[in-house]
Amino acid sequence: MLRSRRSSSRDLALIASFAALVAVLGLPGSLTPFGNAVPITLQTLGVMLAGSVLGWRRGGAALLVFLVLVAAGLPLLAGGRGGLGVFAGPSAGFLLAWPLGAAVTGWLAERTLPRYPTWWGLTANVLGGIAVVYAIGIPVQAAVLGTSSVLSTAVAATVFLPGDAVKAIVATVVAAGVHRAYPVAPAASRRPEPVGSAVR
Repeated sequence: MLRSRRSSSRDLALIASFAALVAVLGLPGSLTPFGNAVPITLQTLGVMLAGSVLGWRRGGAALLVFLVLVAAGLPLLAGGRGGLGVFAGPSAGFLLAWPLGAAVTGWLAERTLPRYPTWWGLTANVLGGIAVVYAIGIPVQAAVLGTSSVLSTAVAATVFLPGDAVKAIVATVVAAGVHRAYPVAPAASRRPEPVGSAVR
């Protein structure tokens, strides 16, 4: 039981730390190229890192905690944005996709742990941190802006791809270093310890 409590405390600390990391990545501000309604920020790098390093449960939880804090009014988004209003704007779909993106990235990354091959880590970041986020964000952006074609919105969103590709590479390199330094067993292979061995 003592070990279980320590594990829970550690999980909460990691979730809080990565929620804070996403907030810190918003400090440099945002860039809105060519009048695009959705800004480019570094915070999607935090989505990829959370999933790649923490796994699907804790990674998704970290981004969920972050969004709850934003909804509560904390100005944690790039540019000092916060409050419920941001979830009614053009970037709402992208924001709401962050926890799912982190979870998908983490779930894929966990398939190969503790090895974490670089090519698979990059695949996980591209699928979870880019494809999933775009799949939700682009249709919502089109709906909010009243754009008649999701396709035209998707074309406009290609301006994000070069930066997001760089973020995926950075997240993969960082996660590979973390997993080499602190190897963990795949989540699927973990088994609960016997009750008698849980107390130390």
